Amino acid sequence: MPKFNWEARTKAGAVQKGVMEAANASLVEAQLKRFGFSSISIKEEAKSVTIKIPGFGGGKVDTKDLVVFTRQFATMIDSGLPLVQCLEILAGQQENKTFKDILFKVKEDVESGSTFADALGKHPKAFDQLYVNLVAAGEVGGILDTILNRLAAYIEKAQKLKKQVKGALVYPTTIIAIAVIVVGVILVFVIPTFAKMFADFGGELPAPTKFVISLSNFFKKYIILMVIGFFMLSAAFKKYYATPKGQKLIDRLALKAPIFGPLIRKVAVAKFTRTLGTMISSGVPIMDGLEIVAKTAGNKIVEEAIYRVRQAISEGKTMAEPLGESGVFPPMVVQMISVGEATGAMDAMLNKIADFYDDEVDDAVGALTAMMEPLLMVFLGTTVGGLVVAMYLPIFKLAGAVGG
Repeated sequence: MPKFNWEARTKAGAVQKGVMEAANASLVEAQLKRFGFSSISIKEEAKSVTIKIPGFGGGKVDTKDLVVFTRQFATMIDSGLPLVQCLEILAGQQENKTFKDILFKVKEDVESGSTFADALGKHPKAFDQLYVNLVAAGEVGGILDTILNRLAAYIEKAQKLKKQVKGALVYPTTIIAIAVIVVGVILVFVIPTFAKMFADFGGELPAPTKFVISLSNFFKKYIILMVIGFFMLSAAFKKYYATPKGQKLIDRLALKAPIFGPLIRKVAVAKFTRTLGTMISSGVPIMDGLEIVAKTAGNKIVEEAIYRVRQAISEGKTMAEPLGESGVFPPMVVQMISVGEATGAMDAMLNKIADFYDDEVDDAVGALTAMMEPLLMVFLGTTVGGLVVAMYLPIFKLAGAVGG
């Protein structure tokens, strides 16, 4: 079925654009008029050839798709369009087939009498607990458009934070992978050639050369077993981390790690304060908010600390006291939350802390990259350079003997 790009005005006078599938332009115009649009302009979208490869593309809802949907939905609700019509339009223009199918199912559920939040809750892979609970609060409070705009801003900032952390890991991982590949190629393919040549020359080899040749022989003999062992260790680690005891131990070690530990802690604080601040400002009860934040913490130690805070609040205590006792959150964060509780501006204080720690994460990632770059270069140069020098030592020795 062909697609049509359309542009029209809502009853409030706002300009809306979108894409709709229909048999012809007349049906698109009729549908838009039924939705209350006027000054309609329609143009058929040029057909494009798409190649679908099994196992690639589709199957998941991208964060970018979710942000665009949320912002457009907020604009349309604010313009006075009925919820079902908004879903109809946004589902029709969605290019991600998985997300498109989900939106049409949500629309059908809403038409059948379900609340918007309940309809979204049936699709946890696209809409998590945070999203569903905020939408529910927006529906109850009659501020769905405001909540959706807050959600879009939250998702964008959370995604930016995630990309910063990934960016810090990409560089060292790439350099180490290159070093392993280069050293492996040298040991398995290059060193045996030199070893054969030195055997033909005869004579005593320098100790570094003997060591490298022995290392090469070991690699050639056990390379397959080493690869199998690596995958077995990876699988064992994954299985151990899946257990509560393993996850708790590894997450505690991660927070105490000398280089990445402070970064992980800052990310945890930024995520906790941003998520809880967004939920409180949207009208979600603090007990419900803490439970959702704990489940999405991503670190068992942080999760347990948040659950202890929730338990303390249920017993009539303040939030700041158990946060300080947890040892996870820095004293500055605890003090600022204490001030937020005392002044009744908890949501504003949490968002200020989140903004501060977003900047802290950005600075930490920059400093980490700047520090690791020379260290990794030295590691790569020493490893590869050491192998090359070790293999050329006999040649230098032979050249010196001939010259003497």
